[in-house]
Amino acid sequence: MKSPMKFLVLTFIMFSVSLTSFAQDKIIPASELPNEIKSYLSKHFPNNSILQAQVDKELFSTSYEVILQDNFSLEFDSKNRVTDISGKSQLPNSVIPKSILEYVKSNYPNNIILDWELDDKNQQIELDNGLDLEFNMQGAFLRIDG
Repeated sequence: MKSPMKFLVLTFIMFSVSLTSFAQDKIIPASELPNEIKSYLSKHFPNNSILQAQVDKELFSTSYEVILQDNFSLEFDSKNRVTDISGKSQLPNSVIPKSILEYVKSNYPNNIILDWELDDKNQQIELDNGLDLEFNMQGAFLRIDG
């Protein structure tokens, strides 16, 4: 009984190590970012230069992380779609879906949005008062995420 269990554990560890070793995070010049990402950045962050660009190559996907001047950080998925935007100051209104922006202006008029994130089912934002708000994919408010 011990021998098959040891074999399974060792096999799992070797498989995990091989997957981890395949993952590559590499700093790249901004010029090597995909055109869709460069267009997104120039449209929504025209006054923020790129401080660092990184490509994350996994077994089945490639994603990108970009750090901009003024402490903005963005993540893009394997289809070059933005999935996460974080900042130390207010995010540009143009990166926030209109319905979410209107909800925040109506319900939290004295607060600003510092973070926006997209996952498989929902969107989340963080306000400068520390509240995390969750919305569905259409931008309808769901709940305060605690």
